[in-house]
Amino acid sequence: MYKNFGINENLIELSAKVEEEVKDVFSKIDKICEYNSLKVLKAFQDNNISDMHFGSTTGYGYGDVGRDTIEKVFSQVLSAEDSLVRSQFISGTHALTVALFAFLRPSDTMLSITGKPYDTLDEVIGIKENSSSLKSFGVNFEKIDLIDNDFDYKNIEKVLKSKKIKLVEIQRSKGYSTRKSITIDQVENVIKFIRKIDKEVIIMIDNCYCEFVGEKEPLEVGADVIVGSLIKNLGGGIAPNGAYIAGRKDLVELAGQRLTVPGEGKEVGPTLGINKSILQGLFLAPSVVKASLKTAVFASKMLEKLGYRTEPLFNENRADIVQTIIFEDKEKLIKYCQGIQMGSPIDSNSIPEPWDMPGYTDQVIMAAGAFTQGSSIELSCDGPIRPPYVAFMQGGLTYEYGKIGVLKAIQNIY
Repeated sequence: MYKNFGINENLIELSAKVEEEVKDVFSKIDKICEYNSLKVLKAFQDNNISDMHFGSTTGYGYGDVGRDTIEKVFSQVLSAEDSLVRSQFISGTHALTVALFAFLRPSDTMLSITGKPYDTLDEVIGIKENSSSLKSFGVNFEKIDLIDNDFDYKNIEKVLKSKKIKLVEIQRSKGYSTRKSITIDQVENVIKFIRKIDKEVIIMIDNCYCEFVGEKEPLEVGADVIVGSLIKNLGGGIAPNGAYIAGRKDLVELAGQRLTVPGEGKEVGPTLGINKSILQGLFLAPSVVKASLKTAVFASKMLEKLGYRTEPLFNENRADIVQTIIFEDKEKLIKYCQGIQMGSPIDSNSIPEPWDMPGYTDQVIMAAGAFTQGSSIELSCDGPIRPPYVAFMQGGLTYEYGKIGVLKAIQNIY
């Protein structure tokens, strides 16, 4: 059957050897999936999820018991006091924007301790000029770069002791950089360090791509609030859109007031028939994340054997579902992404090309033959067209489909 997809015999043989070499890593991923599946099932049962929670509201969305119960389930799964889980969020970037505008006021200072945030936040923060940015409202931004893929504790202490910081932001996933993603242990260590200096500063975690990769989430190690997207890990490939903000009750309430209307907050927001999809997506999420991780491990080992630099290595501790391949070659980056598209279920006959994508400073090539537009938990691969020409691959609803996509992409290079 692989030959029917144009995969040559040598590549099929290599993939069999790779699967044998990574089986111990796969076994560890299975255990994490089992743990998180138990966590999710308990939250469903504790909150008595039933058919009535699949109902729909329109208009203002008053009294939507399904919506309110979904937020209780997410709160339990994420160890949050409260959560805001809404289809009105169009992306993780939108949820991050709502959170930042909810928590920050004119003259406040936001400090990113993982360097410059993801490209789509440049205009939100004001790194790139925009008349509706935080900067335009008088909010200050500072950043501290990582050192050797860990926090710069010396500079963090210096800044926190020299001025009042309202919010510390930590982006766990690497974005379009070549740094390593931030593990939960690193998050725990830096939060303990910050709390010795400042007990009041809001610690916000961009948790996109990271949920269910391990057994702990950032709120369990001291974070105040976390933000993520439902077309990534927790949507399980089922939720058609949406995102979440979870954490301290007072902060979630502020976010609700900013998303809707001051004075109404979380009390409004129609679900328009999406409740079942959100719940079913969360229920499947541990298994889908498992498939994404196995796809990433397989790709890492395959590309390593073919002479490319990969990060993380197949047997490294992972913080998110993202796998990077450093091609050092523009055409190979483009060919790999096009191969992922060829191995997709939707628009497999389309050929992605680099383009000026809104919110990005460089041209970007983006392959995503997904059922949901922009869904990163489905197999996708993208990258900015700039040296060292890195492919950022993530997702895979099942390992089997992910494996086919990776083999098709490698075949397309050669």
